[in-house]
Amino acid sequence: MAGIYDERICELGEGALWHPERGQYFWFDILGRRLLSRHMGEAQEWPFDRMASAAGWVDADHLMIAHEHGLGLLNLTSGELKPVAAIEAEKPETRSNDGRADRQGGFWFGTMGKQAERGAGAIYRYYRGEIRRVVDRITIPNAICFSPDGETAYFADTKEQKIWTLPLAPQGWPRDERRLFLDCGLLGLSPDGAVTDCEGAPWVACWGAGAVIRFGPDGRQKDRLGVGGRHSSCPAFGGADLDEMLVTTACEGIDHPDAAQGVTYLVRPAVKGLPEPQVVL
Repeated sequence: MAGIYDERICELGEGALWHPERGQYFWFDILGRRLLSRHMGEAQEWPFDRMASAAGWVDADHLMIAHEHGLGLLNLTSGELKPVAAIEAEKPETRSNDGRADRQGGFWFGTMGKQAERGAGAIYRYYRGEIRRVVDRITIPNAICFSPDGETAYFADTKEQKIWTLPLAPQGWPRDERRLFLDCGLLGLSPDGAVTDCEGAPWVACWGAGAVIRFGPDGRQKDRLGVGGRHSSCPAFGGADLDEMLVTTACEGIDHPDAAQGVTYLVRPAVKGLPEPQVVL
C-alpha cells in the first residue's frame, strides 16, 4: 500500500536518493528548479537558478548535483552550489535528467533536449575528476542503475520504450557495446527512473502507469507496486534497513491533475535495497 510521504506538488519529480549518513531522502522538482527533502518531520527545500535533476552523496554535508549546465557540489548547510564541471553548458536547448552513482564511486547522468528533441541527449560518467560521454544520441535518458557487483549498468530511452545493459570494466567504464534488456513497448510501458534491489533485480518507475515494476533477469515482471500518481518517475530504496522505497511522480502533461499527481510516495517492497554508493571526488 502506497502512502504519501510529501504533499508538495512537483511539476516533474525526479532523482530520488537516500543519503545513508544523514538518514534522509532527497528528490528534485526539475521544472520547479528545486531540491526537496524532509528532516525530523519538517519539509526542507533548496532552490536553484537552473534546472537540476539528479544527485549522489559525497559526504554528510555535500551532494554531487547534475544540472542543466553540468555538475556542481551542493553544500546542504549553506546552499552554495560550487561548479565541478561544465557539460553542455554551451547548449541552452538541453538539460540534465536521470542519474545515479555506480558501485565504483562514479556518477552517471543523462542530458536531453528541453523539448525532448530526438537524439539530442547523451549519458556521461564522472569518475575521480574524469568525465566521459558513455552513451550518445539518446532522446530521454532514464533508468540509470547498476548491478550489485558493479559489472553491469542499466539505462533506458523513455522515448524508445527500451532498457539496455552495458557491461562494465573494473573501474566502471563501459567495456563493450550495449545490449537490449527489455523492450517495454511490447508491454505498453514507458520506463523512467530505476534502482536495483539486493538480489540485483531492477525496479522501474513507469511513466503513465502509476507504478514501479520489478523485472527479473529474463525481463519478466516479478512484482508491481502502485502509487497514486499516474506519472511515476523515480524510485529509491531507503530507511535504516533499506526496506522502503520513495517514489517521485509528476503532474507534467496531465490536464486538470488531482491531488494524487506530483506528490511523493512511500511504498514497502517485499525485498530490500542496496546501500547507495558514495561519489568519490
